[in-house]
Amino acid sequence: MANPYAPLLQPGRIGSLELRNRIALAPMGENFGGLDGHATERTQAYYEARARGGAGLIILGTTAVSWPSGTSEPHQLGISKDEFIPTLAAVVRRIHAHGAKAAIQINHSGKVAANDRAHGREMWVPSVPPELPPNAAMRTITPQELSTFVGVGPYPDRYRVMDEADIAQMIEWYAAAAVRAQQAGFDAVEVHCAHNYIIAGFLSPYFNQRQDGYGGSYENRSRLMREILTEVRRRVGADYPIWVRLDAQEMHTPGGIELEEALQSARLCEQLGVNAISVSAYARLTCGSDFTDAPIPQKAGAYLEYASAFKRAVRLPVIVAGRVEPEAGAAAIAAGEADFIAMGRKLLADPDLPSKLQEGRAQDIRPCIYCYACVSEIFVNRGIKCAVNAQTGHEHEAPITPAEKSRHVLVVGGGPAGMEAARMAALRGHRVTLVERSDRLGGTLFFAGLAYPENGRLLDYLVRQMKHPRIDVRLGTTVNAALLDQIKPDEILVATGARRAAPAIEGAEQNHVWSGDELRRLMTGDRADEVARAKLSLTERALFKAGGMLGVTDSAVALQNLSRLWMPLGKRVVIIGGGLVGLELAEFLLARGREVTVLEPGTHPGTELPIVRRWRVFEAVQAHGKLQLQAQVQRIERKQVVWLDRKGQEQRTEADSVVLALGAEPDAGAAEQVQALTSVPVRRLGDSAALGYIEGAMHSGHHAGRTV
Repeated sequence: MANPYAPLLQPGRIGSLELRNRIALAPMGENFGGLDGHATERTQAYYEARARGGAGLIILGTTAVSWPSGTSEPHQLGISKDEFIPTLAAVVRRIHAHGAKAAIQINHSGKVAANDRAHGREMWVPSVPPELPPNAAMRTITPQELSTFVGVGPYPDRYRVMDEADIAQMIEWYAAAAVRAQQAGFDAVEVHCAHNYIIAGFLSPYFNQRQDGYGGSYENRSRLMREILTEVRRRVGADYPIWVRLDAQEMHTPGGIELEEALQSARLCEQLGVNAISVSAYARLTCGSDFTDAPIPQKAGAYLEYASAFKRAVRLPVIVAGRVEPEAGAAAIAAGEADFIAMGRKLLADPDLPSKLQEGRAQDIRPCIYCYACVSEIFVNRGIKCAVNAQTGHEHEAPITPAEKSRHVLVVGGGPAGMEAARMAALRGHRVTLVERSDRLGGTLFFAGLAYPENGRLLDYLVRQMKHPRIDVRLGTTVNAALLDQIKPDEILVATGARRAAPAIEGAEQNHVWSGDELRRLMTGDRADEVARAKLSLTERALFKAGGMLGVTDSAVALQNLSRLWMPLGKRVVIIGGGLVGLELAEFLLARGREVTVLEPGTHPGTELPIVRRWRVFEAVQAHGKLQLQAQVQRIERKQVVWLDRKGQEQRTEADSVVLALGAEPDAGAAEQVQALTSVPVRRLGDSAALGYIEGAMHSGHHAGRTV
């Protein structure tokens, strides 16, 4: 049978550059460089892993043409002096060693040069930018997080409106950077003309308010881009591949770049001799979720329609990013609507995605769950990471090596930590027995997949990995002395999750009050009959069984659909606790027509969520439900929840159902019970050791399986 991803895997060409396939690592600032702007061992190993994984093209992101000025992050790579060439050349050699080609994106951050702001330096701009309205999502940022934000500091904003001498300097910076890229061995250069950086700032009719020959008309606003590209081409020669990244649109930006003008820019670039167009988009950040429209979209295939428009406008190859799934990318290439697919988050989650597609192993690709843990790290001045791939950013220090001696590993608990530990141990050559008390794998990840469907993709992946020949899965099984005597494990890993003690609230014992554990058990089939008997009336139990809920617990999609028709919760729901569990549950219930109020005792909601994901959920709950901070619940009545607001005044909220989303804590109980039965050392993983939710579970499971 033909490979369904064949269009994505065929060779491609950009100018004189020949590529083995149509998959590129999208340019992203990884924040792994040294404080001196050099590519560190961490940087080099990170890019090498993506080349080893089979991508045709690796594009280093947002390298500074005037380092340290014009930088967005303290650890941004520099290309402004010859002294940067050796470590950049080392990156190229390691990429080339695996058959991939290397390109580098060169950039000056302009008005978003947060690192300039942090050091009191002037930020170079076409004109003083308009002030943005206050961003309500910033209320979710804790003081400790804010203290680490890049660009937050004692200095006021200092803008330098560029004069003609500054413009000449900017042109020289870009041209000299392109020559250094060529000298370092890069196969191509991408000139960043998007995302509100300096060239995009000049292109934008919203941000460029100049009255001279670089402002006003499109011809004037595009002049800087035209002069930079002309000089870059002159300096690198006619045959060296260069391309540009363009915004197809400046979203949420009144009077900003629209598609027709973006296509005009693409046609201009074609006339200037560039070899390809990389399509992206930008959103003016008036609220946190704007960031997830552009440049890092939540919507699947967000920019494919834009790419198709660019293909019709120019005769150049078109590269497109924006959460393009492999199936959609292959279809777009086959239809002539794009030529190359740039993947960012997907190649953080699984660098081997291209090779797995080539080998017909798409089912083994570790999925991105679009939780924004990666990019959220940049805001707080740390290197990017991945919630589902513990090795991202640690390739240089955490290699996966075969075990010196095969051992028998017992894993207790079939949630994400247990399954990831089992997967890694088996991969390294160990024999694994995984036991799970319930009749299905997944644990709290299954319930998390109901609240946020992207989590369900991770569950499906992990369950598939349990079909490994060295993994024996035993469902409906608890650990006792007989089992230990039978299997005789050499190592025992316990990943049984957290304990969620009911908070001491008057009225919490009533039948219309649900703990998160009770909902999880009911919806996932983990001893669901016990919960149903305790919490549901005969009529409700009949509805529950008639709805087939207990019979479809192997399908997250089926549960998603059935939960829209029936759930054991009334119309008006109060959720006590506005952390990760409470907010994601609120988002889930709001999408199913419930009237939801979240009562959070603290000052900041969702602090366990990555910052960007937190913004999205916060705004969804604010827009469609109610979120009360510093709310102290006094008691739960049959139809009301009584609570005190931040001023100490009593408030009452109508409630048909109440969900308790507080009180989670690590649970050593299962591990202690197992340890009492054996002399084999027992190690705790995931939430049973420390609350870390999906990311903590995946990372601790990975570490345990890698080191067992």
